[in-house]
Amino acid sequence: MTDEGDASAPVPQAAFSIDVEDWFHSENVKAAVPRDRWDGSVSRVERNTMRMLEILDEKGVRATFFVLGWVAERRPGIVRAVVDGGHELASHGFGHELVYTLSEAAFRNDVARARALLEDLSGQRVRGYRAPCFSITDWAIRVLREEGYSYDSSMMPTLAHDRYGRLEGIDGTQPIVSLADGFDEVCVSCLPLGRRGLPWGGGGYFRLTPFRIWMRGVATIRRAGLPYVFYIHPWEIDPGHPLPPGLTASNRFRQRVGLARCEARFAAMAGALRWTTIGGLIDGWRAEGRRAVAAPSPAPGAVALPAE
Repeated sequence: MTDEGDASAPVPQAAFSIDVEDWFHSENVKAAVPRDRWDGSVSRVERNTMRMLEILDEKGVRATFFVLGWVAERRPGIVRAVVDGGHELASHGFGHELVYTLSEAAFRNDVARARALLEDLSGQRVRGYRAPCFSITDWAIRVLREEGYSYDSSMMPTLAHDRYGRLEGIDGTQPIVSLADGFDEVCVSCLPLGRRGLPWGGGGYFRLTPFRIWMRGVATIRRAGLPYVFYIHPWEIDPGHPLPPGLTASNRFRQRVGLARCEARFAAMAGALRWTTIGGLIDGWRAEGRRAVAAPSPAPGAVALPAE
């Protein structure tokens, strides 16, 4: 693996993460493949995730896998393979519903059910959560804490997006923030533009942007002293997954752009940096005394941790 920068200076860490869901869980195809048709749809998540695991193993990379409970229930072999590969297992919730569309009770049931299932299948504690489509809200943080999670990685501090959620008091200058004692928020990377930024953590942006330009953006983030947090979905390396009729032009573009070259880019990305897991990133920044920079306008209950 390669890395850039002054070897004598501390290198901001980079965390690799994968949101394990099937192609029909994507918000882009939601209208064309409603929930009651999921079980009857062709599943490709296991083959794609196993291919990702092969590539990561070849590159010597350990990643965080945010596994959807719906997938884990039907494809428990994925959970076992993630754990056997030495990766971090984390939760993507159970039913892939946008957080801000749920009641507090429904969200609590979703994240509790997912965590219990993943821990039962793996025999390991599940620390982390990532909301579908990064649809996090302030009230959801309290629920996650009460349900035993110790970090969230759903905040995308971008200028604007039609699906992403928001946490008050957190912006692009604060990559890892303590929202309460024992609970952290790890932001997905954006290319800094003041206190917000351009999404630069993965997804369609990664598939669309020329790889050299993408890596220049990554270098800019790291030169700013920020860790780099990358994400991708298994269906993004699979140009053969079905494209249901009836998609809008924008959703068709979002779902299909760059799929044919994405597996090669995934492999190149895995070999480009010295990666850790999201949990490893938190632990590393804690050890360096850099974890949880206080927000200028803290969210309710937010606390800054002293250097350790």
